Amino acid sequence: MLSQSQIKRAIGLMSGTSLDGIDVALLDTDGETIVRRGPARVYAYDAAFRDRLANALVAAKAISARDERPGDLAALEVALTERHAEAVRRFGSDYGIDLSSVDVVGFHGQTILHRPERALTVQIGDGGLLADRLGRPVVSDMRAADMVEGGQGAPLVPAYHMALAANRPPTLSALPVVFVNIGGISNVTYVDGRHDPVAFDSGPGNALLDQWLQREAGIPFDQNGAVASEGGIIEDLAAHYLGSPFFSRPLPKSLDKFDFSVPESAAGSLEDVARTLCRVSARAILKAAEHFPERPKLWIICGGGRRHPAIMADLRAEAPGGAAVVAAEEAGFDGDAMEAEAWAYLAVRSLAGLPLTYPTTTGCRKPVTGGLISLPAAQSAA
Repeated sequence: MLSQSQIKRAIGLMSGTSLDGIDVALLDTDGETIVRRGPARVYAYDAAFRDRLANALVAAKAISARDERPGDLAALEVALTERHAEAVRRFGSDYGIDLSSVDVVGFHGQTILHRPERALTVQIGDGGLLADRLGRPVVSDMRAADMVEGGQGAPLVPAYHMALAANRPPTLSALPVVFVNIGGISNVTYVDGRHDPVAFDSGPGNALLDQWLQREAGIPFDQNGAVASEGGIIEDLAAHYLGSPFFSRPLPKSLDKFDFSVPESAAGSLEDVARTLCRVSARAILKAAEHFPERPKLWIICGGGRRHPAIMADLRAEAPGGAAVVAAEEAGFDGDAMEAEAWAYLAVRSLAGLPLTYPTTTGCRKPVTGGLISLPAAQSAA
């Protein structure tokens, strides 16, 4: 086991439900309270590969066991891993980082199926192949051990949120604080500085909005909120989504990207539905406060949704108790890199045998470490 004071250099890799590319981030950390953030960058997927990933989400619905790879999934897993290896090599070149200085790579892979009610979560990505390609140890498959202990397998980022809260700027001294990640699905982490974090998926993030715009207008997302800014709220549609039994379900809880369906084309105009889905995203996040021990004083917004003016406006207007709502950058963090940084941090925790999840974050029976550690073939042979 690592000395708790030993600092490791780690690269974290994240490919999220938006399917837009690979987030790469560098972190020096002891896996506990010391966090020294380095550079981060996104390496976009080409359109054809995004289509393959989107098709994989459909094919994955037939999976009944974690090792099944129907259809194109086995070949896609190799292709995805090769793209991650290339992203790390480019990252090293872009920022002058000698990869031999990296102690471990945290590899999330691509989630193609998440069914916690069946204790089933599938992330494609071959940790052993990535270790061979990079010549560095890789920690992957970090959700499985949590599910063995009765957890939902998500969210995993809260352990990192605790570290960030401990390192927050003096100007943001208010606790409790909630970290919000608005990706395809939104998730929240409540930190009060006294107890284990409380975390869960809060509802649809950008996924419904993106899917609506892709289907109805052929555009990938609402850049700068241009479409939603021209629309109004369709109250019945918002009520339909916010009335979902998901929101009253007790903790723990997590979501698959397809747990909420895209509105029918007849639901309203392009602009009105887009604006309504922004309202749904914001209110779904704020409804999470019903599950927190205390009312948050600060909400820190991360992920792509922090760039959408309508979502941020709704969050700021409706935050309970007039709590402050700030984008990650206003808190001194990188809202794009946070999940990739988290995977670097979690990889170091995995090496040290420290918990990645807690009963209050995933519903596991006890704090659980996890992750599959893969060594390059040369090191394994030695």
